[in-house]
Amino acid sequence: MKGRHLIARFGFAWAGLRYACRHERSFRTHLLALVFVALAIAWLRPPLIWQALLWVMVALVLAAELINSALEATLDALHPEQAEFVRHAKDCAAAAVLVLSIAALLVFALMALSIY
Repeated sequence: MKGRHLIARFGFAWAGLRYACRHERSFRTHLLALVFVALAIAWLRPPLIWQALLWVMVALVLAAELINSALEATLDALHPEQAEFVRHAKDCAAAAVLVLSIAALLVFALMALSIY
């Protein structure tokens, strides 16, 4: 990927997003949460700082899910026998997504409480 034109690098990233949308159920679930956040922002109209914080949390969760998917695919290809260290690595990556998802829900709850 190094030395490629910017447009080519965007193409690789876009291909990764398309792959995740087609093949990763968790990524699609988080995209549904993105729609929910967008609707909630449109309906509640929170201050811009809350909107920014919510969008950052959505982006972090989606990015973590993409990293988790990449790690799982790599480990499955390198170690199809599911060694114990592979299971631990995959579990930790999934836990990172869970931690960020819980943090995003907390931010959303705090935003809702601050408005009402």
